[in-house]
Amino acid sequence: MKNIISILILISILMSVPSCKKDLLNQDNPNTLTVEQFWKTESDAQKGVNAIYAMSFQSGSWARWIYFRLDLTSDEGFSNSPWAELADWTRFQYINYNFWEGNVNTYRDTYKAIFRCNQVLTYVPEIPFTDETKKTQTLAQAKFLRAFYYYYAAILWENFPIVTELQNPTDLPNKSTLSEVWSQVEKDLIEASADLPEQWASSEVGRPTKGAAQALLGKAYMQQHKWNEAKTAFDYLVTGAGKGYYGLVNYQDNFRAENENNKESVFEIQFSDANKTAEGDGPSSNMGSNRSQFFAPRSIGWSDGQARNWIIAEFKKEKTINGQIDPRLRYTLFYPGLEADFGDKTYGRSWAWNADEAWFKKYSRDYMRNNEDYFNQINNRVIRYADVLLMYAEALNELGSTAQAYQYVNTVRTRANLAGLALAYPAIGTNKDLFRERLKTERSLELCGESVRWADLKRWGDLDTQEGVNKVALRDPDFKNFVVGKNIRLPLPQVEVENNTNLVQNPNY
Repeated sequence: MKNIISILILISILMSVPSCKKDLLNQDNPNTLTVEQFWKTESDAQKGVNAIYAMSFQSGSWARWIYFRLDLTSDEGFSNSPWAELADWTRFQYINYNFWEGNVNTYRDTYKAIFRCNQVLTYVPEIPFTDETKKTQTLAQAKFLRAFYYYYAAILWENFPIVTELQNPTDLPNKSTLSEVWSQVEKDLIEASADLPEQWASSEVGRPTKGAAQALLGKAYMQQHKWNEAKTAFDYLVTGAGKGYYGLVNYQDNFRAENENNKESVFEIQFSDANKTAEGDGPSSNMGSNRSQFFAPRSIGWSDGQARNWIIAEFKKEKTINGQIDPRLRYTLFYPGLEADFGDKTYGRSWAWNADEAWFKKYSRDYMRNNEDYFNQINNRVIRYADVLLMYAEALNELGSTAQAYQYVNTVRTRANLAGLALAYPAIGTNKDLFRERLKTERSLELCGESVRWADLKRWGDLDTQEGVNKVALRDPDFKNFVVGKNIRLPLPQVEVENNTNLVQNPNY
C-alpha cells in the first residue's frame, strides 16, 4: 500500500510541473544533427558531398570486396581461399544469394552511396551560396558519383533499381532494366560534365574533373556498343580541349603511393593510412584499401585472391625492341620467375614458389616492406589515360577506322618499349576482327588487375555464347561453371527481392 501511495504522489508532482518544463526531456543529441538542423550552409553542403567520397572506404566498396567481383570473377583472377563460400563466389557457384561478403555488402554500400548522392541533390539546391559556381560544382560532383556507382551496379547486377529521390524506409523501389540504368548513368554524366571544372585547385585534387566525367561516359557508351557516342566522349581527352591535361607517366608510378593524381590518372580513389582502425562511418575509421592484404602472396597476407598464370606467359610472348621481357610484368604480378627475370624479391624475400603461382602486385606495398597492408594508403587509379587510349582505339576500330586506331595502341606500347603494332603483327592489317582480338591482349597486358577485365569480357560478347565461354575457360577453368544467360550478372540479394514486391530476381536465378 505504501508503494502505491508513493507512486501516486510522484505522479501528482510530475503533473504539477509546468508544461514548458517537459521540453527539458526533449533535448537534441549534440552529436547527431537532424535533417532540419543540417543542410543549411555551404559547409554543410561540402560535408554532404564529402560523405559520398567516404563510401569508397567501406568494405563493400573500393576498400575491399568489389575487387573480388571485378578482378577475381574475371579470367585474370581466382580464389583458392579455405573459406569455401568466399571462393565459390569467384567461380560462379552462387548458393546463398544473401552471402554478405560476396553480394549483399557491395549491394548495400552501392545503394548507400547513391542515397548520399541523392541527399546532396535534394538539399543543396535550397542552400544559399556566395559563389554559384561552387554550388553547381558541388551538385555536379554528386551527379558524377551517382553515375559512378550506377555504372558498377550495371556491370555487376545489371537490373539494379534506380532511385533518384530520397526515400522513406517503407518505400519499395521499382525494378529497372539494364538499359534504364545506362540511361541514368548517361544523364548524370552529361550534366556533371557541363559543370565540373577541367582541373581543380591543388587543395581539391581527387575530385572528378570534366575529363573524368567524359571518360566514364565513354566507358558507359562502350558497354552498350554505342561506338560513335563513345568516341565523341573520349575525344575531349584524346584530341579535344582536355588533351593537354593527360598523358602517360612511368608505368610503376600508377600503382605506388608516390606521384599520385598524376597526368595519367583520370580518376582515382584517395586512400590514406591515417586511421588504423576498423572501417565504418566514424571520423576515425579506416580510410585505406584492404586489397593488398587480401591478395598478398602466401604467408604475407590473407591470400584470398590471386592471379591466373596464363598472364605471365602472355607477357613473355613478345620481347621489347631490346630483346627484353615486357617491363610491365615486373610491376603487375608476383610469380616464380620474378627474381630471376628482374632481380626483384617478394616483400624483400626469396620464395619457394609453386610452379603455377601468380599474385597481383599492383597496389601492393612490397617496395615499402610494410606488413600493415590492411591500411594501404596507395590510391586506386580507377580510370587511367592508358585505358582511355585503348578504348578510343577500340571504338575507332568498331567504326571502321582501324588504320587510325593504331596510333593510340602504339602510344601505350611505346612506353613498354615494344615495337609498333603494325611492325610486330603485320598480318592484322586493317582487319577489324584481327585488330579486336589483338586489342584484347593489349588490354590484359596493360590493365591486368585494375578491375576492368570483367566489363571487357561482357563488352566483347565473350560470355554470350557457350563457344565464347569455352574459350575463356581455357584460360580460367572456373568458367566451366559459367551458365550462359545467367552468370553474366550477379543475383540480386534475395532479402531485397523478398522484402520488395516491386523487384524481380535476375533471370535464371
